[in-house]
Amino acid sequence: MCGRFILIQDAISLKDRFRAELPGETSLHPSYNISPGQRTAVITGERPNEFQMFQFGLTPDSAFKPVMLIEARSEGEKNPTDDPGYTGEMGIFTLPAFRKPIHSQRCLVMADAYIEGTTVERLNKPFLIYLRNKIRPFAMAGIWDVWSNPDSGELFHSFAIVTTYPNQLVARLPYHRMPVILHREDEAGWLSKDASPRELSLLMKPYPAELMNGFPIAPTIRNPLANDPGLIHPVGPRIFTEN
Repeated sequence: MCGRFILIQDAISLKDRFRAELPGETSLHPSYNISPGQRTAVITGERPNEFQMFQFGLTPDSAFKPVMLIEARSEGEKNPTDDPGYTGEMGIFTLPAFRKPIHSQRCLVMADAYIEGTTVERLNKPFLIYLRNKIRPFAMAGIWDVWSNPDSGELFHSFAIVTTYPNQLVARLPYHRMPVILHREDEAGWLSKDASPRELSLLMKPYPAELMNGFPIAPTIRNPLANDPGLIHPVGPRIFTEN
Protein backbone atom coordinates (compact mmCIF):
# COMPACT_ATOMS: atom_id res chain seq x y z
CA MET A 1 0.00 0.00 0.00
CA CYS A 2 1.26 3.45 -0.80
CA GLY A 3 4.86 2.51 -0.09
CA ARG A 4 6.02 5.42 -2.22
CA PHE A 5 4.68 8.92 -2.79
CA ILE A 6 5.83 12.21 -4.25
CA LEU A 7 5.93 15.77 -2.95
CA ILE A 8 7.42 18.35 -5.28
CA GLN A 9 5.69 21.53 -4.11
CA ASP A 10 7.96 24.30 -2.88
CA ALA A 11 7.77 25.62 0.67
CA ILE A 12 5.79 28.70 -0.34
CA SER A 13 3.08 26.65 -2.07
CA LEU A 14 2.83 24.30 0.91
CA LYS A 15 2.63 27.21 3.32
CA ASP A 16 -0.19 28.80 1.34
CA ARG A 17 -2.12 25.54 1.03
CA PHE A 18 -1.84 24.32 4.62
CA ARG A 19 -1.37 27.61 6.49
CA ALA A 20 1.70 26.25 8.23
CA GLU A 21 5.29 27.44 8.61
CA LEU A 22 8.51 25.59 7.92
CA PRO A 23 11.04 26.14 10.74
CA GLY A 24 14.00 28.22 9.61
CA GLU A 25 16.55 25.46 10.14
CA THR A 26 14.53 22.95 8.12
CA SER A 27 14.89 22.54 4.35
CA LEU A 28 12.37 20.89 2.07
CA HIS A 29 13.46 19.50 -1.30
CA PRO A 30 11.22 18.13 -4.07
CA SER A 31 11.06 14.35 -4.02
CA TYR A 32 9.71 12.05 -6.73
CA ASN A 33 10.20 8.91 -4.67
CA ILE A 34 9.58 9.26 -0.93
CA SER A 35 10.32 5.78 0.40
CA PRO A 36 10.24 4.08 3.81
CA GLY A 37 13.07 5.33 5.99
CA GLN A 38 13.14 8.78 4.40
CA ARG A 39 12.02 11.97 6.08
CA THR A 40 9.23 14.16 4.77
CA ALA A 41 6.90 16.94 5.86
CA VAL A 42 3.93 16.27 8.13
CA ILE A 43 1.60 18.43 10.20
CA THR A 44 0.61 17.11 13.62
CA GLY A 45 -2.34 17.91 15.83
CA GLU A 46 0.11 19.14 18.45
CA ARG A 47 1.59 21.71 16.06
CA PRO A 48 -1.08 22.37 13.43
CA ASN A 49 0.62 25.54 12.21
CA GLU A 50 4.06 24.05 11.62
CA PHE A 51 5.61 21.55 9.21
CA GLN A 52 7.77 18.91 10.87
CA MET A 53 10.11 16.43 9.24
CA PHE A 54 9.35 12.85 10.35
CA GLN A 55 10.57 9.49 9.10
CA PHE A 56 8.23 7.46 6.90
CA GLY A 57 7.86 4.17 8.75
CA LEU A 58 6.48 4.16 12.30
CA THR A 59 8.40 2.90 15.29
CA PRO A 60 5.96 2.70 18.25
CA ASP A 61 7.24 4.11 21.51
CA SER A 62 6.87 0.64 23.06
CA ALA A 63 9.20 -1.03 20.55
CA PHE A 64 12.46 -2.57 21.78
CA LYS A 65 14.25 -1.61 18.58
CA PRO A 66 13.53 0.51 15.48
CA VAL A 67 10.95 -0.88 13.06
CA MET A 68 9.23 0.67 10.05
CA LEU A 69 5.48 0.22 9.99
CA ILE A 70 4.42 2.13 6.88
CA GLU A 71 0.75 1.12 6.96
CA ALA A 72 -1.84 1.42 9.73
CA ARG A 73 -4.94 -0.51 8.65
CA SER A 74 -8.07 1.40 9.61
CA GLU A 75 -10.05 -1.83 10.03
CA GLY A 76 -7.20 -3.49 11.88
CA GLU A 77 -7.70 -7.24 11.72
CA LYS A 78 -11.47 -6.98 11.36
CA ASN A 79 -11.51 -6.95 7.54
CA PRO A 80 -8.90 -9.59 6.58
CA THR A 81 -10.20 -9.91 3.01
CA ASP A 82 -10.13 -6.14 2.37
CA ASP A 83 -13.79 -6.27 1.47
CA PRO A 84 -14.86 -2.98 -0.23
CA GLY A 85 -18.31 -3.47 1.27
CA TYR A 86 -17.02 -3.60 4.86
CA THR A 87 -19.25 -1.70 7.29
CA GLY A 88 -17.94 -2.91 10.65
CA GLU A 89 -15.96 -1.13 13.33
CA MET A 90 -12.45 0.20 12.88
CA GLY A 91 -10.00 -2.13 14.60
CA ILE A 92 -7.15 0.40 14.51
CA PHE A 93 -8.39 1.76 17.84
CA THR A 94 -7.42 -1.43 19.66
CA LEU A 95 -4.29 -2.60 17.81
CA PRO A 96 -1.38 -2.32 20.31
CA ALA A 97 1.00 -0.50 17.95
CA PHE A 98 -1.58 2.06 16.85
CA ARG A 99 -4.12 2.56 19.65
CA LYS A 100 -2.26 5.42 21.31
CA PRO A 101 -1.35 7.31 18.11
CA ILE A 102 -4.83 6.99 16.57
CA HIS A 103 -6.37 8.46 19.69
CA SER A 104 -3.96 11.32 20.27
CA GLN A 105 -1.12 11.50 17.71
CA ARG A 106 -2.58 12.02 14.26
CA CYS A 107 -0.98 13.90 11.40
CA LEU A 108 -1.41 15.06 7.82
CA VAL A 109 1.02 13.58 5.29
CA MET A 110 1.42 15.89 2.30
CA ALA A 111 1.64 14.46 -1.21
CA ASP A 112 1.16 15.45 -4.84
CA ALA A 113 0.50 11.83 -5.85
CA TYR A 114 1.28 8.36 -4.62
CA ILE A 115 2.71 5.23 -6.21
CA GLU A 116 1.01 1.86 -6.07
CA GLY A 117 1.88 -1.50 -7.53
CA THR A 118 -0.43 -4.39 -8.32
CA THR A 119 -1.26 -7.15 -5.88
CA VAL A 120 0.90 -9.70 -7.70
CA GLU A 121 3.61 -7.69 -9.49
CA ARG A 122 3.96 -5.05 -6.75
CA LEU A 123 6.33 -2.30 -7.88
CA ASN A 124 7.35 -4.30 -10.91
CA LYS A 125 4.15 -2.84 -12.36
CA PRO A 126 3.72 0.55 -10.67
CA PHE A 127 1.07 3.19 -11.19
CA LEU A 128 1.07 6.86 -10.28
CA ILE A 129 -2.23 7.73 -8.60
CA TYR A 130 -3.38 11.36 -8.43
CA LEU A 131 -6.44 13.51 -7.75
CA ARG A 132 -8.24 14.99 -10.72
CA ASN A 133 -8.73 18.71 -11.35
CA LYS A 134 -5.11 19.40 -10.38
CA ILE A 135 -5.81 19.00 -6.69
CA ARG A 136 -2.27 18.96 -5.37
CA PRO A 137 -0.91 18.82 -2.88
CA PHE A 138 -3.40 16.83 -0.83
CA ALA A 139 -3.23 15.28 2.62
CA MET A 140 -3.20 11.61 3.55
CA ALA A 141 -4.25 10.59 7.05
CA GLY A 142 -1.33 9.60 9.22
CA ILE A 143 -0.42 8.64 12.77
CA TRP A 144 2.91 9.32 14.44
CA ASP A 145 4.93 8.35 17.47
CA VAL A 146 8.25 9.07 19.20
CA TRP A 147 10.71 6.29 19.97
CA SER A 148 13.55 6.77 22.42
CA ASN A 149 16.80 4.92 21.73
CA PRO A 150 17.49 3.07 25.01
CA ASP A 151 21.24 3.37 24.56
CA SER A 152 21.66 6.99 23.47
CA GLY A 153 18.38 8.56 24.55
CA GLU A 154 17.99 9.99 21.04
CA LEU A 155 14.38 10.58 19.99
CA PHE A 156 13.05 9.41 16.63
CA HIS A 157 9.83 10.88 15.23
CA SER A 158 8.12 8.67 12.67
CA PHE A 159 4.74 8.11 11.03
CA ALA A 160 2.58 5.57 9.23
CA ILE A 161 -0.12 6.19 6.65
CA VAL A 162 -3.63 5.07 7.56
CA THR A 163 -5.11 2.81 4.89
CA THR A 164 -8.54 1.56 3.91
CA TYR A 165 -10.10 -0.88 1.46
CA PRO A 166 -9.85 0.07 -2.24
CA ASN A 167 -12.17 2.20 -4.30
CA GLN A 168 -13.06 1.25 -7.89
CA LEU A 169 -9.97 2.91 -9.34
CA VAL A 170 -7.45 1.12 -7.11
CA ALA A 171 -9.32 -2.17 -7.46
CA ARG A 172 -8.76 -1.95 -11.23
CA LEU A 173 -4.95 -2.06 -10.89
CA PRO A 174 -5.70 -4.41 -9.08
CA TYR A 175 -4.64 -3.65 -5.51
CA HIS A 176 -6.37 -4.36 -2.20
CA ARG A 177 -5.51 -1.27 -0.08
CA MET A 178 -5.26 2.48 -0.51
CA PRO A 179 -4.29 5.42 1.71
CA VAL A 180 -6.98 7.39 3.48
CA ILE A 181 -6.98 10.63 1.48
CA LEU A 182 -8.70 13.43 3.33
CA HIS A 183 -11.04 15.94 1.78
CA ARG A 184 -9.73 19.42 2.47
CA GLU A 185 -12.66 20.24 4.73
CA ASP A 186 -11.88 17.16 6.87
CA GLU A 187 -8.21 17.89 7.56
CA ALA A 188 -8.84 19.98 10.69
CA GLY A 189 -11.19 17.30 12.01
CA TRP A 190 -8.53 14.63 11.59
CA LEU A 191 -6.08 16.70 13.64
CA SER A 192 -8.59 17.81 16.29
CA LYS A 193 -7.79 16.59 19.79
CA ASP A 194 -11.53 16.51 20.46
CA ALA A 195 -12.37 14.11 17.62
CA SER A 196 -14.17 10.98 18.82
CA PRO A 197 -13.50 7.47 17.51
CA ARG A 198 -16.84 7.61 15.71
CA GLU A 199 -15.94 10.90 14.00
CA LEU A 200 -12.53 9.57 13.01
CA SER A 201 -14.04 6.33 11.73
CA LEU A 202 -16.23 8.29 9.33
CA LEU A 203 -13.09 9.85 7.81
CA MET A 204 -11.31 6.53 7.26
CA LYS A 205 -13.10 5.72 4.01
CA PRO A 206 -11.90 5.47 0.40
CA TYR A 207 -11.65 8.72 -1.54
CA PRO A 208 -14.21 8.80 -4.38
CA ALA A 209 -12.85 6.97 -7.42
CA GLU A 210 -14.41 9.46 -9.84
CA LEU A 211 -12.20 12.19 -8.36
CA MET A 212 -9.01 10.20 -8.96
CA ASN A 213 -7.03 8.76 -11.82
CA GLY A 214 -3.70 7.13 -12.54
CA PHE A 215 -1.34 5.80 -15.18
CA PRO A 216 1.45 3.24 -15.34
CA ILE A 217 5.06 4.31 -14.83
CA ALA A 218 8.37 2.51 -15.21
CA PRO A 219 9.51 0.08 -12.47
CA THR A 220 12.61 2.24 -11.96
CA ILE A 221 10.66 3.66 -9.02
CA ARG A 222 11.59 0.48 -7.11
CA ASN A 223 15.03 1.94 -6.39
CA PRO A 224 14.60 4.11 -3.27
CA LEU A 225 17.68 6.12 -4.27
CA ALA A 226 16.17 7.13 -7.63
CA ASN A 227 14.71 10.64 -7.51
CA ASP A 228 14.10 12.56 -10.72
CA PRO A 229 11.12 13.75 -12.79
CA GLY A 230 11.54 10.91 -15.29
CA LEU A 231 10.32 8.44 -12.65
CA ILE A 232 6.73 9.62 -13.03
CA HIS A 233 6.49 9.83 -16.82
CA PRO A 234 3.56 7.71 -18.09
CA VAL A 235 4.38 4.53 -19.99
CA GLY A 236 0.77 3.73 -20.87
CA PRO A 237 -2.77 5.17 -20.92
CA ARG A 238 -4.66 6.50 -17.92
CA ILE A 239 -6.84 4.09 -16.00
CA PHE A 240 -9.93 6.22 -16.63
CA THR A 241 -10.38 8.36 -19.74
CA GLU A 242 -10.29 12.09 -19.05
CA ASN A 243 -11.59 14.91 -21.21
